[in-house]
Amino acid sequence: MNSVVIGSGFGGIAAALRLKAKGHDVILIEKHHDLGGRARVFKRNGFIYDGGPTVITAPHLINELFELFKKDPKDYIKLSPLKIWYQFIFEDKTKFNYSGDETEMKKQIENINKEDVMGYEKLVNFTKKIFDKGFTELADVPFNKPLMMMQQLPALLKLKSYKSVYSLVSSYIKNEKLRRMLSMHPLLVGGNPFTTTSIYGLILYLEKKWGIHYSMGGTGNIIKGFEKLMNEVGIKIIKGKEVTKIITNKNKINGIQLNDQTTINTQNIICNADPPAVYEKMLNGNVNNSFLFNWKKKRMEYSMGLFVYYFGTKKTYDNIEHHTIKFGNKYKEHLEDIFNKKKLNSDISYYLHRPSATDKSMAPSGNDCFYVLVPVPNNQSKIDWTVEGERMKNLVIDKMENDLMPNLRENIIDDFYLTPDYFEKDLNTKYGSGFSIQPKFSQSAYFRFHNKSEVYDSLYFVGAGTHPGAGVPGVLSSAKVLDKIIK
Repeated sequence: MNSVVIGSGFGGIAAALRLKAKGHDVILIEKHHDLGGRARVFKRNGFIYDGGPTVITAPHLINELFELFKKDPKDYIKLSPLKIWYQFIFEDKTKFNYSGDETEMKKQIENINKEDVMGYEKLVNFTKKIFDKGFTELADVPFNKPLMMMQQLPALLKLKSYKSVYSLVSSYIKNEKLRRMLSMHPLLVGGNPFTTTSIYGLILYLEKKWGIHYSMGGTGNIIKGFEKLMNEVGIKIIKGKEVTKIITNKNKINGIQLNDQTTINTQNIICNADPPAVYEKMLNGNVNNSFLFNWKKKRMEYSMGLFVYYFGTKKTYDNIEHHTIKFGNKYKEHLEDIFNKKKLNSDISYYLHRPSATDKSMAPSGNDCFYVLVPVPNNQSKIDWTVEGERMKNLVIDKMENDLMPNLRENIIDDFYLTPDYFEKDLNTKYGSGFSIQPKFSQSAYFRFHNKSEVYDSLYFVGAGTHPGAGVPGVLSSAKVLDKIIK
């Protein structure tokens, strides 16, 4: 059996390895000259910047890809558990060290609001139930038929999936600071905590079950380990060539055409590319025979965009933890601006990543390496990032100087930033969204783009836009779904 995988993010690589383990001849095609997709690496002036995902959870999903070929993951990658998972900084400058140490967690919660300790325990117990259903049972199950969704509805309703994550958390937690902190997880997968289905509350428990890890040398070293494995097991990798067309005959897949006009015949195509880009660009919108599918595609709502500022400093900031999350003064209103009104707001929240807190190899000696990620509207906003990019960069530096890092501006010796334009042009995501479609209930499971195309035979999807969704565990699980639908 011959299979072509388009795109080399975590989902595409996992699909290629799983198909190879089933005996397929696999070709992996990546338009860039390096693998990784959102997880690409940027190296500049001695600094190593991870392009995308930096929070590694559910490490067994990574390890089992090596184990499929009887390989020891430790020969390829080194995952190191973090003691403090996130340091939250609130608008009044108070800090909260979020970790897997439940005694310490409850002590800190008690300092903020005694009554919420019991609520926190109940919330964790409830998210375990969501996790058992939504992740353990359903994350790698194909939702290609409406009957499958109908069968799950009673259980999903019992787990209050009609509620938002923020609403679920608020039913257990009274203090607003704690509500924000315990409901922020949808932002890690492109959702608004006020509209994302409470099913995504499972992330809270998923972190507790397996901890949060860091890949030594950066997330890019996981991609490097996978590339070494793919070469060893005989997966053909083509870099620097873009798939411009999927060749079809009615609803059958025949092959692909590359940007150098080369064609490759294939029996299966697995797309790690964003589903709308595949249907609209590679298939030229040829889905006119499916009224329902076209309606579904049209009504999709997309995740927010991301402004990502990468910088290196000539001194170290030892007071900064590996992962820091800083909330702005307004939370709901700010998210409303980003997701619904599609406008910029100076009262930003941000996530700051300092890999050199754990791994000195990411920056030259005596220096520090960072990226700061700011949720912004996607490109439906029509924001001109050639103008707003510099403004946003300066706003972010001002905020970090004020909140965390005095005199930061004068210590920056290397920097660049990415905007939703990069996601739209380089990564081919619709509207430059950071995480494909939003994780609302009406866009989950059967209501997402299916892992097996609704329109074409032998066309499959892995990655953020399909079931079960964005985030490293989500996209790795999407490749496990293929095990059940490709022979």
